[in-house]
Amino acid sequence: MLSKRAREVKPSPTLVIDSKAKAMAAAGHDVVNLGVGELDFDTPEFIKKAAIKAIEEGFTKYTPAAGTPQLKNAIVEKFRRDNGLEYKPEEIIVSCGAKHSLYNVAQALYDTGDEILIPAPFWVSYPDQVILNDATPVIVPTREDQHFILDPAVLERHITPKSKAIILNSPSNPTGCVYDRAALEKVADIALRHKLWIVSDEIYEPLIFEGEPHTSIASLGPEVKARTIVINGVSKSHAMTGWRIGYAAGPKPVVDAMTAIQSQSTSNPNSIAQKATVAALNAPNDFIEDAKAEFNRRRKFLCNALNAIPGIRCLPPRGAFYVFPNISDLLGRSVGGRRINSSAELCLYLLEEAKVAVVPGSAFGSEPHMRLSYATSYANLEKAVARLKEALAKLE
Repeated sequence: MLSKRAREVKPSPTLVIDSKAKAMAAAGHDVVNLGVGELDFDTPEFIKKAAIKAIEEGFTKYTPAAGTPQLKNAIVEKFRRDNGLEYKPEEIIVSCGAKHSLYNVAQALYDTGDEILIPAPFWVSYPDQVILNDATPVIVPTREDQHFILDPAVLERHITPKSKAIILNSPSNPTGCVYDRAALEKVADIALRHKLWIVSDEIYEPLIFEGEPHTSIASLGPEVKARTIVINGVSKSHAMTGWRIGYAAGPKPVVDAMTAIQSQSTSNPNSIAQKATVAALNAPNDFIEDAKAEFNRRRKFLCNALNAIPGIRCLPPRGAFYVFPNISDLLGRSVGGRRINSSAELCLYLLEEAKVAVVPGSAFGSEPHMRLSYATSYANLEKAVARLKEALAKLE
């Protein structure tokens, strides 16, 4: 009865974990949820006031499908100011979150028979969005000892005549890896030689804690820019996950196609949220800098605390707000006659035994890892680490 694509796509594992954790909490359990990628800070007050003003002024009707001219101009200025990129408003589309932006790209570019290159570990939705558009995800492995950065030789080996695009995510969910300019130049060179589209997911752009500042791959030159679609939004930078505003910038023919697709699916993104986003993008980055300082404090604590637990090795992430510790030494152990053979089984055990929600690495294409979000309070992180240490000590 269901379509082939519906049968093949899987629910988001991060949302499955989050739902189970919230159900346990609703049942009275004291659960520390480190599973979902959502800032624990509230949306800044000036952004909320801009939304309230929009409502009071009656800005509650349809807007152009690809976003208001005012918001597009704010996005153009953001790219110029922060990334050294020049776009015209007609090269911008505003969508219902960065995930929607990515899906619009997939609809506009991917066809049956196309192969889409996805470095692993990857964000959980990348392969399924490819599958939903009848293309084939080709997973390109990276190595932990290379900080999960693509090896150009490995990337080359996965390219075939059917290769259409590569999805790049920097800073990365789940690993926190960040591609510096030199690494991006190597990827760009390969993409240009093989005429690949580059889909650059930069939603965690401002959250880099060490090393070089963020570089957008589209800024490496006009040839690269002409083959790149940049994805961004305000969910992570301004604590606006529920406002559902993402945006994409790229060549006009691609953006035109995305706009036509969006006009027949969702139409415009929320009008009130668009007004709020204008306020967010036009304001100084004080909120982002304050949030970044707090995230860095949590990052250092969590990495050090996890590395002190026997059986866990945690590479310090350079960006985003996740750690992706290696748990391979814990797999194959048992507790109370229960054998833990996979990251999914370990994470289920930790949820049931320690009341700590984390996401198995298998969801991101890397079985010997698990992902923990530190987008929660310092007190919650301290509580979670103590519980994890106690639960893992029971494994034999």
